[in-house]
Amino acid sequence: MMLPTNASYSTEDGHMSTSSRTSASIRLPVIFRRFHRLQQMDFELAAWQLTYLCLAPRRVYRNVYFHKQTKNTWARDDPAILVLIAACLCVSAIAWGVVYSYDLGGMIQIAMFMIIRDFLLSGVIVATVIWFTANRLLLSPPSHSTPADSQVEWAYAFDVHTNAFFPFYLTLYLAQLFILPIVLKDNWVCLWVGNTLYLAAFAQYIYGIYLGLNALPFLVRSELLLSPLLPLFTAYIVSLLGFNVAQHVLRAYFR
Repeated sequence: MMLPTNASYSTEDGHMSTSSRTSASIRLPVIFRRFHRLQQMDFELAAWQLTYLCLAPRRVYRNVYFHKQTKNTWARDDPAILVLIAACLCVSAIAWGVVYSYDLGGMIQIAMFMIIRDFLLSGVIVATVIWFTANRLLLSPPSHSTPADSQVEWAYAFDVHTNAFFPFYLTLYLAQLFILPIVLKDNWVCLWVGNTLYLAAFAQYIYGIYLGLNALPFLVRSELLLSPLLPLFTAYIVSLLGFNVAQHVLRAYFR
């Protein structure tokens, strides 16, 4: 998989070397290359981050500055949080499989869909979009910062998606499961409950993306990242006229 990464700059002239550009274009971010180092993963820190992403997400992003100072990168290099989220998705797949009477093979297929499609593939797409958008539209005017310091790393954009995904997961993959009999009923109150749940999930995700990029000191106008809330809320109001989002999504997901 070829993903954009930040290349290093030479100390002599400040320009990116050809070899740096080549290696940067073909290398995976560090967080993906360390999946096999289970013994070195800090699961305690990852669990703390997941907890505070729900309680006080700004506190998680305060650690970004410390990480930048100690490792000279904004992005995390420990894949422990990815492993924990994948484990949570597996648990959800089993629960949803039980509800829909899937066999073991069906549960494994659901788990793969949740991890690969819902989390990783969507994360690659979202990270690429916000990486491109931030570096083209949100960078502050040039200052004394070095070129590498004033660019949003693709790996950090994926971190932002990862952080924003966990509250989204809790809302749609867990909370929805417990109120499933309600959101699938054919009356307006249940439609309102289900659609409001989806509104909350996507609003949390958009706000999480905003918090992640707003934490970077060299970005300006990060409020633009909240602009998807307007069409989201408009679609929510229209859906209350009779479109049950939960019914249509779950019918397509578990057909």
